[in-house]
Amino acid sequence: MLGPIADRLEQYMDLLAARQKLVAANIANIDTPGYTSKDIDFQSEFNSLLKGESPHVIETPGLLMKNDGNNVSLDRETRLLAENDMRFSVAESLLRSQVLMLRTAIKEGNSS
Repeated sequence: MLGPIADRLEQYMDLLAARQKLVAANIANIDTPGYTSKDIDFQSEFNSLLKGESPHVIETPGLLMKNDGNNVSLDRETRLLAENDMRFSVAESLLRSQVLMLRTAIKEGNSS
């Protein structure tokens, strides 16, 4: 009903939700020996999602490994949470404007 832009925004928000779960799992396992930080390559995963594919989880390369084999960085994870929140807010605003345009069109159509 809302069109292709809203569909893409919904897919984008689904990908953001998947990333949010990964970041939360990373933070939850910050003290788990041998746990390695996980993420998704956001740009390529969004392109894949548009093709109907599920996100692929990757181990985050280049992070400092602690003695216990854990490489979760709380600083990195909190930055990702903030970035995800900002992206979600932008997508929500865009989706809200799509709904508002649809409502306006319906109201104008009913007033004729």
